[in-house]
Amino acid sequence: MSTRDTNGRARPTVSEHLLLDNAPNILIVDDDPGVRSELGAYITENGYRVFDAADGVQMDRMLDEHDIHIVLLDIMMPGEDGLSICRRLGAHPKLNVILLSAKGTDVDRIIGLELGADDYLPKPFNPRELLAHIRALLRRRSARPDDPDKPRDHCFLGWRVRRARHQLFAPDGVLIPLSVGEFQLLTTFLDNPRRVLNRASLLEALSLDDKPYSSRVVDTLVCRLRKKLGLGDGGEDIILTLRSEGYMFNAAVTRQ
Repeated sequence: MSTRDTNGRARPTVSEHLLLDNAPNILIVDDDPGVRSELGAYITENGYRVFDAADGVQMDRMLDEHDIHIVLLDIMMPGEDGLSICRRLGAHPKLNVILLSAKGTDVDRIIGLELGADDYLPKPFNPRELLAHIRALLRRRSARPDDPDKPRDHCFLGWRVRRARHQLFAPDGVLIPLSVGEFQLLTTFLDNPRRVLNRASLLEALSLDDKPYSSRVVDTLVCRLRKKLGLGDGGEDIILTLRSEGYMFNAAVTRQ
């Protein structure tokens, strides 16, 4: 378990020095020091390097100072709660989050997963069960190495699209809900910025079922996306309509 020096920085204990250099880094964020201590000791004994934080402020410092792989995040904390923190962590595409909650309701689980959490475990839980969740998540990470041809994030005008999780974040960090069709259409535009795409090609790009759809489906989805994205530079729609030609995504797109 990590201790801290007089400046509040994490300092490894003897047990951490015995870990391999490539041991995954786990960050426990919980306002209960007993939980942090017990979980930290157990996880460290099983070969992981553990850091801890009592709130979002300490968590931010740990993320700045260390290459964290997984955050174990308690939902019910004073001040900034776990769901709010989870939303912020969406800006860290390589970070995985397991939510821990004493409430354990379906609503909390669904909201947490929609905000970007990778897993959810209701309290109380057996530490061995948590360890199994951590190992499963690490296996998924190693099984999906970064592919430079398929980046996780697309960014435009301050917006961020996390393709691996089907998420759209506004410039202020707010998660914007999208239907499956809206997300598929948006990613098609992001793959073809400032190129004219006709309705037929856009309809073909949508993974709809086998029922026949008219081009009006594309028009409806474009209308919904415009309302959610607002206006771009110069007060124009980000998705332009080109009469008799189709649509064009009118913004520069970067890949991260």
